[in-house]
Amino acid sequence: MTARFSRRTAVTAAAASLVAGPATAAVAAPARGGDRSGTVRRGSLQRDTDAVRAAGATGVLAALRTGGGRVVEARAGRADVHRPDPVPWNAYYRIGSDTKTFTAALALQLVGEKRLALTDTVERWLPGLVQGHGNDGRRVTVVNLLRQTSGLADYVAVPDLTPDGYRAGRFRPPSSPEEQVRDAVRKEPDWLPDRDHPEDERRWGYRNTNYVVLGLILEKATGHPWAQLLHDRIIEPLGLRHTFTPGTSVYVPQPTATAYTEFPGGTGLTDTSLAAGGGADGGIVSTPRDLTAFLTALMRGRLLAPAQLAAMKRTVPADDFIPVRGVRYGLGLAWRPTAAGRDGIWFHGGTHLGIVSESGVTPDGSRAVASATYTLRLEGDSGDAQTRATLRLVDNALTGG
Repeated sequence: MTARFSRRTAVTAAAASLVAGPATAAVAAPARGGDRSGTVRRGSLQRDTDAVRAAGATGVLAALRTGGGRVVEARAGRADVHRPDPVPWNAYYRIGSDTKTFTAALALQLVGEKRLALTDTVERWLPGLVQGHGNDGRRVTVVNLLRQTSGLADYVAVPDLTPDGYRAGRFRPPSSPEEQVRDAVRKEPDWLPDRDHPEDERRWGYRNTNYVVLGLILEKATGHPWAQLLHDRIIEPLGLRHTFTPGTSVYVPQPTATAYTEFPGGTGLTDTSLAAGGGADGGIVSTPRDLTAFLTALMRGRLLAPAQLAAMKRTVPADDFIPVRGVRYGLGLAWRPTAAGRDGIWFHGGTHLGIVSESGVTPDGSRAVASATYTLRLEGDSGDAQTRATLRLVDNALTGG
């Protein structure tokens, strides 16, 4: 079975500007087997991390934060298929669309300060940007962007991704946010939100464009770059010393692990560690420890007032977000049921070339988990097995399964 769901296909759109050209040979994956070195507790987190490795990932790192701020970590696999070294502890990685939860928190902070309203239209803040080809910024509100109910198209088409194309384009400067939005509105929208009450729209479609537009609105509302808002309002107050925005840099700092991608139709893995791109929709580099600290602080009300946190949790059905039934999407945060947890869990997750970021947090913020898998498979049963194993890791860590 091959799962077709929004979050996996979104990475191909985000990476499209990097790719062009014919396929070529790629490196092979190493023999499977978990790495149990280090001082990590040998419990369920290690077992589930090993299971992700056994599903085909080259390297995995996971962190579980529990009450009192205690953090347990587990790792499996290699930092590079050509060397025996394990994945480093506290390794950096591109968290992809987990960035959207940070951006949503920034927007809701401004809502709480009455500098922005959920019912504000795109046209009010960015006159004329979302117009043409059936698009209408007067019908798209801030809450539509946050909840992915705008109907906007994604800002790039999905090409035939190939290893040679990746290598040819990996140093190409990314398009500006304004250019990305203009590319999106050259296509007809999937729908226009309700004319009289666009904020009540329930039709859902996951698009990176929504958060690119949000980033531009945040900058217009404050006069500061999105990256500065992120640093001043979230990173510095929470002491996230290993979280930052790399801008146009293609490099992730050490310690890290090699990020491998299996391209569609390919027969092996390609080193895709060097890749630029991403802003308010997916531009953060972090570590599993830092991401769990952010999620814990968010759920415990350290970043948002009660009214804004409640607004973040107002959801619509998002059936094709991930291959789990019953998923609902709020404002930059999603909810899903679990077999062992009556209240379900909150999560987002993300992908970047060579990276799958999976995370989650309990409704009260008492437990949060984040994992970095340094292997992205863009199609096929191997990618599905890896996805299922990673989702089980998150669910088990948060519910004691």
